[in-house]
Amino acid sequence: MVVRDAEASRRRILRAATAEFAEHGIAGARMDRVAAQAESSKERIYAYYGNKDALFDAVFTASVARTLEAVAFDPDDLPSYAGRMFDYFADHPAAQRLTTWYRLERPTGRGLDAVIEANRERVEALSRAGHREFPPVALLTLVQAIASGWGTMNPEFAGAAATVDRAERRRTVVEAVRRLIAN
Repeated sequence: MVVRDAEASRRRILRAATAEFAEHGIAGARMDRVAAQAESSKERIYAYYGNKDALFDAVFTASVARTLEAVAFDPDDLPSYAGRMFDYFADHPAAQRLTTWYRLERPTGRGLDAVIEANRERVEALSRAGHREFPPVALLTLVQAIASGWGTMNPEFAGAAATVDRAERRRTVVEAVRRLIAN
């Protein structure tokens, strides 16, 4: 008798789907590749997640949760937050690629609860922190863009940017945010 471990199967599927979506996006992802990598079947994937879009939602929600856990948001120390975000994306490029695919392939619609809640909490925290340089939504946008910018360059410029070592890139991110909020 074969005993199935549904949780282990789900973890394998999410791990395989994370790699597939990070590499190919939603439209380019193939469930047969996910199934093969996860040592599962497409039928099992659909039984657990419903469809490819729902599987992407599960993958991206888990990625957001890992990012939020790893990168503490501190509205009173935005330069350090930007540095931590830079480090996280440099160490976890798949997380940044998933975020990019999410933005490209899900530009409209309700959005995911995890993303909505994280953004709401951060904007509220910025409002309470009393930053006056920019409205909270604009400030969060700018800080996140600065922190993630090195990992989102077009290939033609990425070669030139690669001549700047990681420590200097991080220093530049932290200093840019420090200057952004300087009174």
